[in-house]
Amino acid sequence: MDYIVRDIGLAPSGRLKIDWVKEHMPVLNEIRREFEETKPFQGVKIAVSIHLEAKTAYLAKVLKAGGAEVAITGSNPLSTQDDVAAALLDDGIKVFAWYNATAEEYKEHLVKVLETKPEIVIDDGGDLVNLLHNECSHLAGQVIGGCEETTTGVMRLKAMEKAGLLKFPMMAVNDAFCKYLFDNRYGTGESVWTGIMRTTNLIVAGKTVVVAGYGWCGKGIAMKARGLGARVIITEIDPIKAIEAHMDGFRVMSMDEAAGLGDVFITVTGCKDVIRGRHYAKMKNGALLANAGHFDVEINKPELKESSAGSRVVRQNIEEFAMPDGRKLYLLAEGRLVNLAAGDGHPAEIMDMSFALQALSARHMLENGRNLEKRVYRVTEEIDKRVAEIKLKSLGMGIDRLTPEQEEYLYGWEHGE
Repeated sequence: MDYIVRDIGLAPSGRLKIDWVKEHMPVLNEIRREFEETKPFQGVKIAVSIHLEAKTAYLAKVLKAGGAEVAITGSNPLSTQDDVAAALLDDGIKVFAWYNATAEEYKEHLVKVLETKPEIVIDDGGDLVNLLHNECSHLAGQVIGGCEETTTGVMRLKAMEKAGLLKFPMMAVNDAFCKYLFDNRYGTGESVWTGIMRTTNLIVAGKTVVVAGYGWCGKGIAMKARGLGARVIITEIDPIKAIEAHMDGFRVMSMDEAAGLGDVFITVTGCKDVIRGRHYAKMKNGALLANAGHFDVEINKPELKESSAGSRVVRQNIEEFAMPDGRKLYLLAEGRLVNLAAGDGHPAEIMDMSFALQALSARHMLENGRNLEKRVYRVTEEIDKRVAEIKLKSLGMGIDRLTPEQEEYLYGWEHGE
């Protein structure tokens, strides 16, 4: 069977969602027009594992328009939208995903995608690539190369490269300027708070928010929190980022100190056990715990359960943990990505640029991957600027151009003062 979805009958709702985001993704629309004319992926099999909601679905349709045979699954058990998954079947795309998959089902869906024998892989978090280097290594031989969407996945790839284990070249889409400057910062900042606010129906203004990690995602979350009227504390392990947070106007301290001060805690580090048992013991009654990192390990859930006298679900995507002393702590979205497990993810206009990078990088890898070393590569400057230029054009904005004399002045060496 070429699909595993929850309910085919949900497709009409999914089509409406995809049509909506399409209207707000002008960069990807321009690339789709180009792909329809040139068919760069004609007959090429592409495997995709990204949070399966409307924007991702439209990326899959753009790749299909370019001639690709696309197989897709999610990259998180709680981020797949069943109606969107069903809608893609109408386009001849192979879909293996459903919401709230068990660990076994989630892995089965990943394996089903890889069994289509892809030549290009587009990953988010590294689960596809990890399988291709372990249980599905027999399917890695035909892979020309791939692209990775997120920070956590790039970290895993670089570790594999360092160990000399990477079996094919991968492009770090996450490290492109048009990805991290906009997606990681503005996209994460907005989608995380949209997810938290619509899940809790609580105000942000006046609260103390603790953001663990001050990378580009953490910067966006902190900036948006301040804009919503919150007091913001940053916790970090990197002294340079800690100073940056301080000079950006935020309080900086350790999680041990911040644990007793926060009303809302948001982890966005890519590491495990950022918040754990000793922190729960200090937290205020009513503290909200949310994760915006890729995997559900940043908030230590086993220690939260052990610290409590019991738990119950009090609202969709909110689990209440009753502490022995009477305090109550609230875990959002099971500690998974709060902006996707409890929301729709980044705004369409943001993912427009990120997925445009994916589409163009996939084409670049198809054309060049066989001649590349088995390493992690940055997105080319040409691709990065192409996406930015299409975006500017869609906004009706123009920018200045250097004259030949200005170029000589900036890049030459013979001019004087």
